[in-house]
Amino acid sequence: MHGSYISPAGLLRGAEAAQAVAEGRAMALGPGLAHLHHLRLGPGTRELLPLTGAPAYPDPGRPLVMGIVNATPDSFSDGGRFLGRAGIEQAERLVEAGADMLDIGGESTRPGAAEVPVAEEIDRICPVIEGARRLGVGISVDTRKAAVMKAALEAGATVVNDVSALAFDAAAAPFLAGQDCPVVLMHARKLPATMQQAPHYDDLLFEVVAELDAACERAVAAGIARSRLILDPGIGFAKTARHNAELIDGLHALHALRLPILLGVSRKSFIGHFAGITEPAARLAGSLAAALAGLDRGAAILRVHDVAETVQAVKLWTAINAAPPPHD
Repeated sequence: MHGSYISPAGLLRGAEAAQAVAEGRAMALGPGLAHLHHLRLGPGTRELLPLTGAPAYPDPGRPLVMGIVNATPDSFSDGGRFLGRAGIEQAERLVEAGADMLDIGGESTRPGAAEVPVAEEIDRICPVIEGARRLGVGISVDTRKAAVMKAALEAGATVVNDVSALAFDAAAAPFLAGQDCPVVLMHARKLPATMQQAPHYDDLLFEVVAELDAACERAVAAGIARSRLILDPGIGFAKTARHNAELIDGLHALHALRLPILLGVSRKSFIGHFAGITEPAARLAGSLAAALAGLDRGAAILRVHDVAETVQAVKLWTAINAAPPPHD
């Protein structure tokens, strides 16, 4: 963890981005994206810097869509719908709809959720993972527990997605050090049962970047190669609705850590807060708006419930931002 971080600032998209990069006035940030400045991000401080003095940021590549399969009875949006065979059928539908990968979880981490015993979590997810292996896409297991990670990888999972950033189970990081799969580290504070009790930040963007940086350092110290890490800002985890909006707006600050960014905004309560919609399944439009805002700031992976609609939105976003620069 450091006292300050250098992130991109002054973002451009589409034809303007391409022209500015071609003229040497901006640096590419990904497909259809560029930035005019660097930003020094410190606790309570922001300083714009010229492009010189920092290397280019890694290209996130084509945006990927990760389809959610909740093999749980109590997830906030679709709890109880995809247990057992129904989970495999949902995985099939999501892949047919265009999902690049799946995220399969057996323990709800919604605000106020209780912990699920290891054996029960394994029983929920492993049959779904085994049934989804033949679909030809990457499979992420959404879990905080080393024993569940092990069982899931043996069943066919190819990515581990830990909402605790390997902090919940002391055995998780040492176990993953012996594997070669990508690992998603998500920002959160406290446990799901208590995380929404008066969350407070003195400087939201700096603290999220710094705490994710510390999580990366712990993972690397445990023996996990940094190149395997993916970052998730943890929208909805220990954050108010206003925090979530601010974090999406400042998502490009996470590029300071030079790792891919996964963004999960689908159907979350902050959308309902701003749009006045209580039913999670009715939050599709808001979910797409937030997801596209994330793409504008360099998100590499979108974790979503509504795959077909998100894939369509991403295709249009890509086409618009791939517009050629104007010619003389």
